[in-house]
Amino acid sequence: MKVVAFNGSPRPEGNTYHALKLVADELEKAGIEVEIIQVGNKVIRGCMACNACMKNRNEKCIYDNDEVNGWIQKMKAADGILLGSPTHYAAIGGTMKSFLDRAFYVANLGFLRHKVGAAVVSVRRTGGIATFNQLVNYINYTEMLMPTTNYWNVIHGLKPGEVVGDEEGQQIMRVLGKNMAWLMKLVEAGQETVKAPEREAKILTNFVR
Repeated sequence: MKVVAFNGSPRPEGNTYHALKLVADELEKAGIEVEIIQVGNKVIRGCMACNACMKNRNEKCIYDNDEVNGWIQKMKAADGILLGSPTHYAAIGGTMKSFLDRAFYVANLGFLRHKVGAAVVSVRRTGGIATFNQLVNYINYTEMLMPTTNYWNVIHGLKPGEVVGDEEGQQIMRVLGKNMAWLMKLVEAGQETVKAPEREAKILTNFVR
């Protein structure tokens, strides 16, 4: 099994990376391969709401001049997805948001359904819960399965590496990694014995008549 993790920080080895690595260490102890992909320092345009990906249904964003389409295929091939972001004004980092908007719009085709997904956040002081909630929205919307931990998935630090001083935050990430590995193995073991519910076609309802 494999997990692909996305680091939304502009710092390749900042506190978001350390948070992802704490989770990854537990996954690797459980025999699960982890690839961490650096997103936050790349040039990625936002979604233009052109809906071409839904019309073409080719698992690609129409804008093919960056790495997003390759990352989408990595997500499709993986058994688990791990999203990590720093906190910028109580929100996801801008480059990470652009990537997630495009990738998860394409994922509405259904290929992430029932994969295991989790999110982690680094923050100096506050705003981390708001950022965490934003990341979880992507996971929830695509019918992924979310493991839990013993508190919210937020770790604290300012300078790169300072999160090593957040003992509770480190425990949160360790427990998340263990539970994610366990859930992934449950899903794998149950596929042969428990039939997944059929996917329903999405109903879209406006509130203006």
